Amino acid sequence: MKIAVYGATGMVGGPLAAEAIARGHEVTAITRKGTEVEGATAVAAELADLSTYREIAAKNDVVVLSVPSPRDGSDHEDFRELHDEIAETEIPGRLFVVGGAGATQTPDGTMLKDTEGFPAEYKAEADTFAAVLLSYQSSSGLDWTMLAPAPVIAPGERTSYVLGSNQPAGDFVSADTFAVAALDEIETPKHREQRFTVAGA
Repeated sequence: MKIAVYGATGMVGGPLAAEAIARGHEVTAITRKGTEVEGATAVAAELADLSTYREIAAKNDVVVLSVPSPRDGSDHEDFRELHDEIAETEIPGRLFVVGGAGATQTPDGTMLKDTEGFPAEYKAEADTFAAVLLSYQSSSGLDWTMLAPAPVIAPGERTSYVLGSNQPAGDFVSADTFAVAALDEIETPKHREQRFTVAGA
């Protein structure tokens, strides 16, 4: 399978690209500077360059977007508008989006970002990914999937995992475990046109 990974050297995208390479897939690693990734073809590109995005999508079976929204409160509107455009762009293959935990829900349907005690420093990022999720849910003709991590995702040991739908599946997931769940879904799709969640078991 040909898989293109935007953000292929990031905390989430790096393990995801490595997992895809380890499983024998043909990986295109896309970063702003075109950083070399062993076992992959390196490409320098900005996600905002939609012309290049379409070219990459035309050459791959799956495009993975592992690009976080701005955390400092700047450029969030641009990020949302970019995903609006991507959601409206039909591509030949599938789109796999790394989502955010803040837009997942508590049992009563409240988004985590709107609960008491949600960290203020992550609020803008969570608001943005809630809007991004809505963009994909409102799309038509796009074969997309979004995987949201547990509220805490960080480097750590690979473990087994559990999945959820709109609610967090647990409190923590390592980046390596997230990558395994992502590739399992990419190889055997079970959540087309859905957002689902993952946590370490």
